[in-house]
Amino acid sequence: MSPRSRILLYAVLLVLCVPFVFPTWWMVTSSLKPNAEIFAYPPRLWPADPSFDAWRQVFTMQPFAEQYWNSAYIAVVVTLGTLAVAAPAGYAFARIRFPARNALFLVVITGLLVPSEVTIVPLFRMFNALGLVDTHWPLILVPVFGAPSVLATFIMRQFFVTLPVELEEAARMDGLGRSAIFRRIALPLAKPALGAVAIFTFLHSWNQFLEPIVFISSKEKYTLPQALTQFTDVYQGPLWNVQLSAASMTAIPVLIVFVLAQRQFIEGLAHTGLKG
Repeated sequence: MSPRSRILLYAVLLVLCVPFVFPTWWMVTSSLKPNAEIFAYPPRLWPADPSFDAWRQVFTMQPFAEQYWNSAYIAVVVTLGTLAVAAPAGYAFARIRFPARNALFLVVITGLLVPSEVTIVPLFRMFNALGLVDTHWPLILVPVFGAPSVLATFIMRQFFVTLPVELEEAARMDGLGRSAIFRRIALPLAKPALGAVAIFTFLHSWNQFLEPIVFISSKEKYTLPQALTQFTDVYQGPLWNVQLSAASMTAIPVLIVFVLAQRQFIEGLAHTGLKG
């Protein structure tokens, strides 16, 4: 491309980025403003007197550090658990021939068609009978063995289908069994798909809202989406700058995860879903 064409391309891309970047910019800058300035007209793109008072109030109004830790460790455990379930399941559906394999895979995939709102009441009754309500176990077990894991299994299966069969045949000639082929050949080659699954799963767990408000009632056990609703004044009206401060802190791990794993994410999308 000529320098003029490159500059024009970058200018167009910059304009197209504005609708996606501006809400994040507004969230962060508004968290540094007093409430009155947030609704000032004309709006200010940068606070007149930036202040981190709202950021400090986040930790005084709620046990926010503990709630932050709750979301972080739950998201990590759910991500690792989903990878541990989806990777071997996807490989089995892609490579191992067993009776009614396609029919069983179809049954598994239909789990994506069932809304979480339909199953939330039976799940609550089940976990209540087990004495696990107001614990973090439902927030871990439901995603690992529910719809997020089904989607992850589908992505992994689609990736393993694309691997050349000759790789496994050569491994068998070298004396490797099925489990060794999976661990030493298929799994290392599946890093792009694993990266995509990890990002999808982490974001789903980090942002889940329905399950926490159903299963969790103690503030110290809240996750971040549930905690964000609690920053209100005495009249239950929203404290906008405090909520935006908490939301800005909540978005930081999501941005870090995507920046660090964006290459695997893009490669994973490019290599999955191409073959049935």
